[in-house]
Amino acid sequence: MTTTPGLRAGADSADSADADSIGVDSAHADSIGTESIGTDGIGTDGIGADRPGTDRTGAALDGLRSGTLGWIGRHLDHFDPFAPGGFGGGRGGGPGDAHRPAKAGLELALLTHCWTRLDAGDDPRRIEATARVRAVWRHPGFPRLLTAEPRGATQYRLACAALAPTGTDDAPFRSELARLGAADLAPAGRSPYQRLELRYYADKAGVAHSIESYRELADRNVLVTLPATAAARGRRREGTAQRPDEPPVTVPEAYALTHSAFYLSDFARTGPELPDGAVAGAAALADRLLDHCVRHDWWDLAAELLMTRVCLGLDPTGTPEGAAAVDCLARAQGPDGSIPGRSAATRASTADPAAEYFAKAYHTTLVTALMTLLMPGTGRTQ
Repeated sequence: MTTTPGLRAGADSADSADADSIGVDSAHADSIGTESIGTDGIGTDGIGADRPGTDRTGAALDGLRSGTLGWIGRHLDHFDPFAPGGFGGGRGGGPGDAHRPAKAGLELALLTHCWTRLDAGDDPRRIEATARVRAVWRHPGFPRLLTAEPRGATQYRLACAALAPTGTDDAPFRSELARLGAADLAPAGRSPYQRLELRYYADKAGVAHSIESYRELADRNVLVTLPATAAARGRRREGTAQRPDEPPVTVPEAYALTHSAFYLSDFARTGPELPDGAVAGAAALADRLLDHCVRHDWWDLAAELLMTRVCLGLDPTGTPEGAAAVDCLARAQGPDGSIPGRSAATRASTADPAAEYFAKAYHTTLVTALMTLLMPGTGRTQ
């Protein structure tokens, strides 16, 4: 089980997202760790410490971007499940483990998809990463990985089609879309968040569905509803015995919040079109969570929350919490450019075998790289 810093499981949550993905799969929320890390992972430089200035934050972002993109470029073979030493999951026995080789490839595809939209120039790092994604998508064995775990097969098929690089129109994965039936694409039995995720990838894949409009989905989304829910929980806890430093939301809710911002804004390409006043409430909750992430060295969620602020149309480092989160990620970054795990409590060791280190480090490293690319005015070609 993955240890998750300080957040609660929240079995009553209807909206969930996978903590091991950047918005490519919500099918395995039950695999999210629910243990508390206590104080072992608490950083020494939290929100209350000296806050980084603009110049320091900009330098930190530059280092994060160049380091993470460099590490990814040097480990493209590990993202390719068909290359020698390709990612086979690194762990087994848990829900969704059969999907892990496909998930690494899908996350790399999401990075290159967004990167190409932001900068379609001749950056050799982007070109090489895109070429690797294209090779994986053309491999005849890739559809088998997409459907290895039935609960996530629909979402993986759609994401694969949606994120396919140019030049893969006739790839083997295309036949998988024909296997989707009306029930696979219907809203019945899905939470508002899950319907949003389904619609996002179905639309990008060009697949017809019966999900309601984005405007309706936004009105019901956790970005709109969760701030009030978190405040009500806080009021109920007042005067009662509770765990110290208890955060305002559950693990699935935290990731549903970030992923919803990604989908409603198409990863910062458009405005999220939330109801009046909702952006302020969502941003305030994101800052509360950033505070928690910095004090507990929870790097994965910190990077996603910084992206959330970008997707909400806000300056991600315009608050002390945002600037401190960038500094937190910079402290976590290793000399090789990687972020060595989801949190200090689950970090990889440089003594780990290469495959095990990759399995622990690749997701947060890639999330951080994408965050730096989405940051406005950070020199994406560096």
